[in-house]
Amino acid sequence: MRPYEKNPKAIYAASFATVRKEARLDRFPADLQALVTRLIHSCGMVEIADRLSYSPDVATRASEALRAGAPILCDCEMVGAGIIRRYLPAGNDVLVTLNDPAVPDLAQTIGNTRSAAAVRLWRDRLDGAVVAIGNAPTTLFHLLELIDDGWPRPAAILGFPVGFIGAAESKAELAANPRDIPFVTLRGRRGGSAMASAAVNALAAGLPEDRT
Repeated sequence: MRPYEKNPKAIYAASFATVRKEARLDRFPADLQALVTRLIHSCGMVEIADRLSYSPDVATRASEALRAGAPILCDCEMVGAGIIRRYLPAGNDVLVTLNDPAVPDLAQTIGNTRSAAAVRLWRDRLDGAVVAIGNAPTTLFHLLELIDDGWPRPAAILGFPVGFIGAAESKAELAANPRDIPFVTLRGRRGGSAMASAAVNALAAGLPEDRT
């Protein structure tokens, strides 16, 4: 067996140092660099930095919302599970409605996926919330449709749906017309729950060295 690093602090330090060395983080606003670092760390792909789209104020606005106690609305259980609760600055609620018993019938009623239907259960918590999407493109599409219909506006949208059907298109819609809502997204097919939860963790607590 070849030798390997066993110290968790050393592993994190070396990992983030590698990201800083290879990703040219200085092209991003200073307050967004921790988020970009965690996104890259979550997938091991430095090249995703080239495909990020974002509003310049997303890190500030989302962090402020979290500190004020905003809920975090997630499209699936895996996103919610990846959010490190001890990092949350105000004991923020983490809400996943996908498995609510009302969702299957609601999906039939609206003629859309369960992931889209679950968004309709967010209405009372959506105003000023932080939305983290890491799985379903229909979640992002339908959220934008509902906002266009006059629904409450979240403080920020972290859009990382993944896949071959609708993922690239839903993120392109968000980037092209964010509805004056702060956002960050990864253009193309790549994404995933780990990225969405990593974005929340970065906004809540930055990097390990930020907490020493």
